[in-house]
Amino acid sequence: MRTNLAALALLVSGACAAHAGDAASLDIIGFSKDGGIFAFEESGIQDGSGFPYANRFYISTENDSFLPGTPVRIVIDRDDATIDEARREARGKGETAAHVGDDELRAHAGKTVASNPVTELSADPFRVVVNPRPVFPAIDAPLEYRLSEIPLAPPAPCKDLSADLGEMKGFRLVEIDPAPNGKTRLLHEDKNIPASRACPLGYSIGAVQITHDVQGPPAGAILVAVRSIGFEGPNHRWLAVTKR
Repeated sequence: MRTNLAALALLVSGACAAHAGDAASLDIIGFSKDGGIFAFEESGIQDGSGFPYANRFYISTENDSFLPGTPVRIVIDRDDATIDEARREARGKGETAAHVGDDELRAHAGKTVASNPVTELSADPFRVVVNPRPVFPAIDAPLEYRLSEIPLAPPAPCKDLSADLGEMKGFRLVEIDPAPNGKTRLLHEDKNIPASRACPLGYSIGAVQITHDVQGPPAGAILVAVRSIGFEGPNHRWLAVTKR
């Protein structure tokens, strides 16, 4: 996402009233048949430019890191371009870079066992408890995820904005075993804020995806919505924390 700092300074000065950033649409694509890769896509229309974009993320569930050559980020700076066009281009480049196709990923997508879109105002943004699969009575112990925000130094492009728009934040995510004497598992903890998050002001748990239909142990992904500084208002983008 391109950020115009001069325009953001005008926004901070009070020159604007009701504006809206863009909230990216989330598409959970799924897992590879061995459970080693998780993929998702975000897409939308950029606030400010009005150009369509699509970003594809391919993550190793073994070490929660991006596959080489990914993420794939597409913006089509043409007035008549569409989101579908950006998504097709992102899919083609993503499948080539990750060496796995959407058909395989969607065949092993598993289940979305929790979903809290950014428009949901009644849900707890920092805590979710799930049955790991839609079997009733449940045959698995419930899983609990808790997110906490961590004030951190802003990335270099955001330093001039934090004083006016609020402190920049990272996050910490844990999985809690509710059994007696169950252990808390740290899934992610930021030590610094990546510049790719575009001046993040806050986070919320947006979805939990778990698949048992893979080789080896079940694989999971916790989708986290990132609220960041946009051109015309706060933007919402997505990231994922994966686990086996």
